[in-house]
Amino acid sequence: MHVFRGFHHPGIAPACALTIGNFDGVHRGHQAMLALLKSEALHRGLPTCVLTFEPHPRDFFAAKLGKPELAPARIAPLRDKLSELERCGIDQVVVLRFDASLASLSAQDFIQQVLQQGLGARYVLVGDDFRFGAKRQGDYATLDAAGQRMGFDVARMMSYEVHGLRVSSSAVREALSQGDMEAVASLLGRPYSISGHIVHGKKLGRMLGESAAGAADGFRTLNLRFPHDKPAAKGIYAVRTHGLAQGPLDGVASLGVRPTIEHAGRVLLEVHCLDWPAELGSDGAYGKLVRVELLHKLRDEARYEGLDALTAAIRQDVDEARAYLAGHVATHASLRRQTTRDRI
Repeated sequence: MHVFRGFHHPGIAPACALTIGNFDGVHRGHQAMLALLKSEALHRGLPTCVLTFEPHPRDFFAAKLGKPELAPARIAPLRDKLSELERCGIDQVVVLRFDASLASLSAQDFIQQVLQQGLGARYVLVGDDFRFGAKRQGDYATLDAAGQRMGFDVARMMSYEVHGLRVSSSAVREALSQGDMEAVASLLGRPYSISGHIVHGKKLGRMLGESAAGAADGFRTLNLRFPHDKPAAKGIYAVRTHGLAQGPLDGVASLGVRPTIEHAGRVLLEVHCLDWPAELGSDGAYGKLVRVELLHKLRDEARYEGLDALTAAIRQDVDEARAYLAGHVATHASLRRQTTRDRI
């Protein structure tokens, strides 16, 4: 998959089958739309293209109005969005910077300058609630009328439902805010995960509860930066980490701003692996790209009066994560055995 920042690049496809959106989370509704896009592109002999935006348009307008509370919580960083779009088989992604210039484009100018001149769209697929252009003046009817005049096809896809629930990024955000990770996985079609490179932290975890952890390194953590200050998920989770060893590693993780440790407001995902791979040594994980699945929420993030209280809470989190993950493995093994019997 080719990724372009803007469309003024020599390697960009001269024509494409296009869909437009923020695609935060790349949930099952998005996946259905992308599957339809691929089918239509195949029949037309065109590459598939996704046009998306950074920052999120609502982030831009929230900052412009000085009302950060209007910005949506972010489900996934750009890296994870692109990874899921590639997994869906998309050929090309164009990431446009959403700024004052783009926000001021009229609907007709957006069609002319972006869709036609910039991307060479021959087929455009949008959602049923799609709006575009300055003051959101453009809609599906606007786009369809322009397509008839300018010679490109336009289609829209209606809402996608799972068990009677409309699948949307808002529904995913709500499920994450409630800590309902089963509902999140149902909406996404996969466990919720965050990826990133492991960075150096304060190494405080190595000093916490050394005797309780039973090792000189205490509660060693892997630190991943979440590049947005409003993550849709926050709290303490039982997790599974991929990318460090041959198989996934069970662990417990904190996603948030670490209120007991600092007041910088930086969002970190801190992962403590329950069984550290000996082959990594003390510092072998730094710089590695890992993916962390957040499988079950244990509790909300909390502020503690001191490090002793924090250590006791972490010890309890580790015990609860071990218990949950042991049951999780047993449940999946049982389901696999049942599936085998059904096939027989």
